[in-house]
Amino acid sequence: MEKSQLVAIIKRLEAMQESDGEVQTRRFETNGVEKGLVTFDPKANIYTLEETKTHQTFDFDSIDLTAIEIFDLLGE
Repeated sequence: MEKSQLVAIIKRLEAMQESDGEVQTRRFETNGVEKGLVTFDPKANIYTLEETKTHQTFDFDSIDLTAIEIFDLLGE
């Protein structure tokens, strides 16, 4: 059985929450090509996803919605 990509994404997002109160940033790639950049602001409890290709940004207050959007982005 193949490993879940969603679980891996959620683990990375959870690790961002467990920081020492500093803003955390992670890159998400597919086959070495950066697809998006996610920033987590612990004070506001907001994830910001920037799509690398379009430079559009999206804010999420839910780890689940953030993970789903990243999952979709990586599949493109």
